[in-house]
Amino acid sequence: MSLRHDLRHGGRIGRAEFVRSVRRYSRDARRLLGLAFALLFFGGTLLSMLPVFYLLGGRVRSIASIPYFDPAATLLPVGLVLLAALRTMERFGSADAEDLLLTSVHPRAVVVGLITAEVSRLLLWFGVPLAALVAAFALGLGSPGLLLTGGVVMVPLVCCAAVWGYAAGIGGLRALRRLPTLRRLLKVGGVLALVGLVVLSQVAARYLVEGDVSVEALLSVLSFAPLVEYLSLGFLGTPVSAAVTPDAVALLGVWIVLTPVGLAAAERQATALWFTDDPAREGATAERSAARGSTGGFSPPGPFASTKAGRIAWGYLVRAVRQPQEFSHLLMLVFFAGPLGGTFFTDASREQLPLLVAGAGVLAGVYLSGATFGLNPLGDDRPQFPLVLLTETAPRTFLRGRVLAGLAVGLPFSALVPLLSIAAGTRPLHGIAFALLGTGLGLLAALFALGLGCAYPIYEERELWGTETVAPSILVMMGYSLVVIFGTLIGLVIVWYGLAGDLSPSGLLGVGLGVYLLLTVGVPALSYRYSRRRYRRYVLD
Repeated sequence: MSLRHDLRHGGRIGRAEFVRSVRRYSRDARRLLGLAFALLFFGGTLLSMLPVFYLLGGRVRSIASIPYFDPAATLLPVGLVLLAALRTMERFGSADAEDLLLTSVHPRAVVVGLITAEVSRLLLWFGVPLAALVAAFALGLGSPGLLLTGGVVMVPLVCCAAVWGYAAGIGGLRALRRLPTLRRLLKVGGVLALVGLVVLSQVAARYLVEGDVSVEALLSVLSFAPLVEYLSLGFLGTPVSAAVTPDAVALLGVWIVLTPVGLAAAERQATALWFTDDPAREGATAERSAARGSTGGFSPPGPFASTKAGRIAWGYLVRAVRQPQEFSHLLMLVFFAGPLGGTFFTDASREQLPLLVAGAGVLAGVYLSGATFGLNPLGDDRPQFPLVLLTETAPRTFLRGRVLAGLAVGLPFSALVPLLSIAAGTRPLHGIAFALLGTGLGLLAALFALGLGCAYPIYEERELWGTETVAPSILVMMGYSLVVIFGTLIGLVIVWYGLAGDLSPSGLLGVGLGVYLLLTVGVPALSYRYSRRRYRRYVLD
């Protein structure tokens, strides 16, 4: 087929894929509710920024006076390519829509359609807010035409970045397919790098604010004059317009020429990925066939082998190690606790640091005890329900297996970290009390997570880094995080002040402690009873 036919078919595929993704959200009440919460949160932030951009537009007298325009213009193309590559590697472990490969269209049309759909989704999420900010800036500048000229300048850049980012992402997936060891290391190393990046970013931001280093001086090193001059073309016809330079025109030609070249590279990469076998998968299949009569590597160790729930827990742990994508929802904890942890540990004195480490271990362990395996038990176990129906194992045994698996992940943090902090300077009484508190709250958090996860199960799978996984609902994650984190913090404060002798006995204090204990113990107990009833009815009905 000709390029014109492929582009036309690709446009239709892109429109259909975009509409399908929108319908996937609109037909699910839980997703709509989560989207409403996200719009309320980010919409409020956007509304508060609109007056700032309007006032900024009224004050600028030249492009050079726009804060951080030069480094932003330089980092924008790099950021777009990286975003497109990461989104491709996250979504397309194989063909995103394998039924499209069975049609009579050329693979190039499928590639065009998938890129078009992805660009449309990103424009919906990021383009609309950015357009609102640019509109406010343009009104303050007195040049509403900035929206049109800026859009014309951005279109070639976005198209070029999209196709090359897609090609880079597919190429990365092909490389990881041939290097399974590197793929496993990146799964773990990527999460650890993200945790370190979030924490270090808070420390660096605090250092830049309180230190003598100028942010503008650091970012000025990143400025690349041709890119700045190219994006300055969007201000043509405005009071701050600059002269058109040959470098800017040449860069426009580069975007236009590189777009079809990138499309051809993306087509070749996608065709090679979709229509060739995975050597790592073939090797794994051969290994499984050779070791079919052996249970080596799966036999549970002593602590798990004594009970049926323990053996089930070991199965959950082994599956999680083989597919760490099942823990992708835990990244919310990174973005929630990273800024807070960076602030606390930066402000802490040397004497307070061991105690803060003990408290952080308790908080992380309690959270992980329920968040790892308890927030979507029905959705996670749905593929195994036919086997569950044929066994004599009661549903409560599977739930207890999830509790034990969660405790196996959380207790090393909530119990061992406070005890190990004693060697760093924590008072032994505080370390032991924090360890006991973390153990008890970890068990309660695991029970609470089961009830919350059974109340709002998620069954739809999504592909993440080449593996199909089911993530818990965002509302479940938010509710669990708020209850468990603040409940654990209250428990830590009570234990700390109680051991320090700063709590004076009073009737009001007794009532408060009673209410806290009643809620802390009663709610998880009721949640566990509810999860047993819901799990049993779902399996048997």
